[in-house]
Amino acid sequence: MITVVKLNPAGKPKISYSGEVIFRSQKSIVIEAYWKNPALHLGYTSFEPGDRFIEYYYTNRWYNIFDISASNGQRKGWYCNIAQPASISAERIEQVDLYLDVWVSPEGVPLLLDEDEFNSDTMLSEEQRTGAKQGLQDLLERIAAGQEPFSYRSNSD
Repeated sequence: MITVVKLNPAGKPKISYSGEVIFRSQKSIVIEAYWKNPALHLGYTSFEPGDRFIEYYYTNRWYNIFDISASNGQRKGWYCNIAQPASISAERIEQVDLYLDVWVSPEGVPLLLDEDEFNSDTMLSEEQRTGAKQGLQDLLERIAAGQEPFSYRSNSD
């Protein structure tokens, strides 16, 4: 098991939970976690108790990716956080969230989220803003190309 800690731009913890390591390399880690909170309805999707999250974190990319499936195995889509490169140790993943998010439907259609929050925030450094914009561009290119982990099949993998 490994603990994931999502930090705000000032470095203070916002949320923490545990997952199981599936894969680890020098620059990335993939974990499996399950939604244990009450249902969260977001308009474009909802997270339900038992939803499976395969989470991809990178030490050299300004985002992370959650491949989300319902408890019956049907893919809901991908939730992507624009964030500083992850800090990964043997027992912990820490990542500073930079507000911007991208939802990707099972068909591969991206939806940019929280752009107003990103643009109006006064805590972000110039480095964080620049990294976030580059990370968003890189992520959108990966989505458009259907590169891993984005696979636009309607059934679960």
